[in-house]
Amino acid sequence: MIARIDPEYAEFTLNSVPPVGATHFDMTSPTTSTKTSPDLILRAYELLFASFGPQHWWPGDTPFEIMVGAILTQNTNWRNVSRAIDNIKEKKLLEPKRLYKHRRMIPALIKPSGFYRLKSRRLTAFLEYFIEHYDGDINNMKRTPTSRLRNELLGVPGIGQETADSILLYAVKRSVFVVDAYTRRIFSRHGLFDDNLGYEEIRSLFECHMPRRPRLYNEYHALIVRCAKEFCRKHEPRCTDCPLHTI
Repeated sequence: MIARIDPEYAEFTLNSVPPVGATHFDMTSPTTSTKTSPDLILRAYELLFASFGPQHWWPGDTPFEIMVGAILTQNTNWRNVSRAIDNIKEKKLLEPKRLYKHRRMIPALIKPSGFYRLKSRRLTAFLEYFIEHYDGDINNMKRTPTSRLRNELLGVPGIGQETADSILLYAVKRSVFVVDAYTRRIFSRHGLFDDNLGYEEIRSLFECHMPRRPRLYNEYHALIVRCAKEFCRKHEPRCTDCPLHTI
C-alpha cells in the first residue's frame, strides 16, 4: 500500500517505516492488539486524508502564538482559546518578553479560555522558562536536541505530555507524535490498543510505524481530531459514516 499525500507532502511507503526495534515499545504487550501494524496506522491516515484533505493546523501566525495556544487549550475548546489570544493581540502583548513584563494582565486577558487563574500561572511559568533558557527566541530553542527540550518542557509547572509534544511538533517542528483523548478513543475502538495504554506507549507505537516527518505527524494529528469531532464521538458515534469504518 502506498499512501499518497498532496504535492506539499512527501510520498511514503511501508518500506520507509523503521523496524520495531527502533523504539522501546513492546509489541508483545498484552495491551496491544494483533492489529498493531504499519498497515493499519498508515491506512488510517490514507483514509482520513482522502476524506478530509489537509487541515492547516495548528492555527497561529508565529511559533510563540502556537505555544501560548497549546497551553491555553487545556480543558477547553479552540473558540475560547482564540478569543483569549485575540485579547493578547489587541494589547500588542503577543511577544514573550512584553507579555512577561505585563504578566499581571494575563488573568484578565485569557479569561475566555477558562480556568484562567490556573492557566495564567502556567503561562507565566512557561514565559519564565522560555526567556531564561532561550531569551524568548524560538531559533535558540530549535538548537536544542529534542529529548532534552522535551524534558525541559515537562519540567515546567503545568505542562504535561500532550502540551509539551504539541509545542515540539507544531512550534519547534520536531518529529514528536501528539497523543490526545481523540487518538486514544479512535484507535482503541478499532482494536489497535487498549484504552488504558499509557501515553508514552501510544506515542512510541505511532512513531515506530510512521516515517519521522513533522509535517506528516502534524497532518495526522489534525485529521484524528477532525474525525473524532465529526464521527468518532464520545457518545453516539457515527460509525457507519466514518472514513475508518472499513478498517
